[in-house]
Amino acid sequence: MKRRNFVKLGGASVLAVVGGFTLPSFIAQQKRHITILHTNDTHSHIEPFKENDSRNPNRGGVARRATLIEQIRQENKNTLLLDAGDIFQGTPYFNYFGGELEFKLMSLLKYDVATIGNHDFDNSIECLYTQLPNAKFDFVSANYDFKNTVLDTHIKPYKIMIKDDIKIGIFGLGIELEGLVSKNMYKETGYLNPVEITQDITHQLKNVEKCDLIICLSHLGYNYKRNPNKISDLSLAKITKNIDLIIGGHTHTFLPKPTIVKNIDGKNTLVNQVGAYGLNLGRIDFYFDEQNNKTSKGTTILV
Repeated sequence: MKRRNFVKLGGASVLAVVGGFTLPSFIAQQKRHITILHTNDTHSHIEPFKENDSRNPNRGGVARRATLIEQIRQENKNTLLLDAGDIFQGTPYFNYFGGELEFKLMSLLKYDVATIGNHDFDNSIECLYTQLPNAKFDFVSANYDFKNTVLDTHIKPYKIMIKDDIKIGIFGLGIELEGLVSKNMYKETGYLNPVEITQDITHQLKNVEKCDLIICLSHLGYNYKRNPNKISDLSLAKITKNIDLIIGGHTHTFLPKPTIVKNIDGKNTLVNQVGAYGLNLGRIDFYFDEQNNKTSKGTTILV
């Protein structure tokens, strides 16, 4: 499939400007404020860790996350909640319910958009398809070609949302499934080069859709020091342009705040990931002035 034709399947609208971190004088003048909350690699962890757990006693759990999210939404109604994949696999809840509970709880928490991780195929692509009606939010994946599978037309390359007149384009990227997942689980799902797809889709979002903010939900992994040729979030940020924020997953990397990476044009891209198992909630705040110039700040919240 031609890459540009694949990107065009996304449909809808959003320009990107890449900002740095906040300046007090700018915040004093800011007119609009968008909050991005995010998770990754929750792996079916519904309940908190036990109080006798050696590493994370009493931490995590969907109920605590729900409380935090609601508090932040009360502070700023212009809030998006996103997930970077690997929602499935890790506790008996998945083994017993097959993903139904995870999607229903995420729907109750009012997630807006998620991408697909390799473990989300663990019960097969057909089972993932069967659970989609339980997800009252959208999935995006630009470099998985589902043309010859049951997911064809059900997963779009990107989604555009508008908050306080700010157009936000959100696209997804997944890691190569070969070698990670049995072929009979993902069937004829095609894998497209994430760098080439990113170049095409960010051009589409910035120049055609006219987005003010571009976010990549990535399940590529944060960084691969032992394999520098493998595409990661950090390397993707360096060799592409127009992405404001990469929300990552797969490598279970715990970052206290976003990493700032200079893109190919010398502008800032934020890269963030909040570990795994629902232990943390990521928060990135973008502030826009009257000319839609933006600055940002980010942090990780313990759940």
